[in-house]
Amino acid sequence: MADLDALRTRWLRTLRAIRGTETPDPTPYADNLLARWSEPQRRYHTLDHLAAVLDHIDVLEKDADDPDLVRLAAWFHDAVYLPDRSENEERSARLAERALPEIGLSPTATAEVARLVRLTVTHDPADDDPNGRVLCDADLAILAAPPDTYAAYTAAVREEYAFVPPDAFREGRAAILRQLLDLPRLFRTPYGTREWEGRARRNLEDELAGLAGLAD
Repeated sequence: MADLDALRTRWLRTLRAIRGTETPDPTPYADNLLARWSEPQRRYHTLDHLAAVLDHIDVLEKDADDPDLVRLAAWFHDAVYLPDRSENEERSARLAERALPEIGLSPTATAEVARLVRLTVTHDPADDDPNGRVLCDADLAILAAPPDTYAAYTAAVREEYAFVPPDAFREGRAAILRQLLDLPRLFRTPYGTREWEGRARRNLEDELAGLAGLAD
């Protein structure tokens, strides 16, 4: 279980690095976001996922133009999450557009965070988008997890979509896996390509084979 105090400290440190001031107090915004990430409908898109994405950004930060804005985008990228809705990323981006100016971020910084949040719809950053490459790689790093962790991830995703009948879920999940495997590259940063690409593809192929076996 993610440490709430540690996450709150990370939020405050990021805001301090960007704004260089303690006013207005960003703590209530951290608490609001932590409450959102703790909602009961979440099984994978939880505080643990947020903490993991932030950890991966720390690993990849040298590849970003502005790693602190990428960290803020991580905080907001699944801040609105309802499994049965398709506009979660857009609503999350709009939340960032409302909240960040109130905390004291510039219009330019706010627009960049919102752009990065919207990019997580496709996870397809341009080659000249260092911030986007870092956020997308950090968000997808779970695909390269060890087998036991990957299995726990897929089980949590299934729990989030418990309202979907088994056959429909299996068909939809298999389509997503095939789309990912058809991409020339899952990861866009040098580290992601080197350290995560091969393991992620093996995990995806194994999951797809397992889903095909269930359909037999």
